[in-house]
Amino acid sequence: MALMHCDQCEQTAHRTACTEVGVCGKDPDIESLQKILLYGLKGMAAYKHHARRLGKTDEEVEAFIEEALFATVTNVNFDMESLLEMVLECGRMNYKTMELLDHGHVEMFGQPAPTEVIEGIQDGPGILVTGHDLVDLKDILEQSAGKGIKVYTHGEMLPAHMYPGLKKYPHLAGHFGGAWQKQRVEFRAFGGPTVATTNCVLIPWAGSNYIDRLFTTRATAVPGATRIKTNDFSQVIAKALEIGPLKPTTFKQSTVGFHHSVILSLADKVVDAVKSGKIKRFFVIGGCDGAEPGRNYFNDYAHALPNESVILTLGCGKYRIRDHEYGSVDGIPRFLDMGQCNDAYGAIQVALALSKAFNCGVNDLPLTLVISWFEQKAVAVLLTLLYLGVQNIALGPALPAFITPNVLNVLVEKFGLKGIGTDGVADAQAAMAIA
Repeated sequence: MALMHCDQCEQTAHRTACTEVGVCGKDPDIESLQKILLYGLKGMAAYKHHARRLGKTDEEVEAFIEEALFATVTNVNFDMESLLEMVLECGRMNYKTMELLDHGHVEMFGQPAPTEVIEGIQDGPGILVTGHDLVDLKDILEQSAGKGIKVYTHGEMLPAHMYPGLKKYPHLAGHFGGAWQKQRVEFRAFGGPTVATTNCVLIPWAGSNYIDRLFTTRATAVPGATRIKTNDFSQVIAKALEIGPLKPTTFKQSTVGFHHSVILSLADKVVDAVKSGKIKRFFVIGGCDGAEPGRNYFNDYAHALPNESVILTLGCGKYRIRDHEYGSVDGIPRFLDMGQCNDAYGAIQVALALSKAFNCGVNDLPLTLVISWFEQKAVAVLLTLLYLGVQNIALGPALPAFITPNVLNVLVEKFGLKGIGTDGVADAQAAMAIA
């Protein structure tokens, strides 16, 4: 049996030495559920932080965070059933939190709409904004207006272009770059100041040429970068003007902005296409991207899907599959970029609306979920899907290591949770075969 450190008695001992006498509670399955709960809480706290900056809070969510953290304190809960119940309740609270964030974005920035975005660096001074916080982006746009500076989004800030309250600024010039794991190369190539507003910022390599023009906000911080604690971005603006015009790159155009309200406005057309057989299956392919092997599975899977399918995507996982021409089916784009990772709320709304239209449960829809994960916010979203009873989610590139075999068995039996396969093309063909 593996050795582990016992926090209570401060000695290294066999796991049974503590759990048999019920002192430290380091039963591996209990510890696994506590970790799932803690990671879910961390992810929910990130979404909650964004929502609070938009003026959106909820007392029930606040109270749950306290109770759930208390449940992970030493020697307070040794019961798998009650901990699993709290894990699923975390999913419900995260659903409420994502709903708050969705409403906050629309209220502050306006009703989203599909938007063409120029991708690439244009002539003139520029600022690159990465992360998730649209309030920071708005402040940067307001403070840099009229100064001859172009502002670009990066990573999960790409969906900002769908909001009229942000794209009204003519110097929101476009987008540059892909998912978070490429930022060391992309920040170096950008040449101007970069502002990291939330998590998914990497520590620059030693000797990197961009640390003196890397800025972070509030809780986000890396050694050597300038941390901004207020909404005053004058240092960033000054750095952009000091550096001057950036080296232009080639351009391409893409379409973003398929917010759930946009898709639901096409509901009648979508339903007709399904009934006529022109659309046979929907796929949610997205989540977190990463650099480890196995993630090309999502690319292979998406590219193998035929014209009778529609792909909904969100999060930085979209960067695995978006550089492909998917075309349209019956006038409906086959590739619908719904937004940031928190816009999983929107994908849920679409699924609920379709289940109502077809008078069936969500699990009876022609819908397949192939989800990539990396960090705590992905855990929170997964818990929301499980709370809603969504079955047969394929998760990858590997299942979380903090889920023990016994806990995994529970999730498999209750929800059909499974890992992705090894052949994306074959799995895509198999999914379409059951349509």
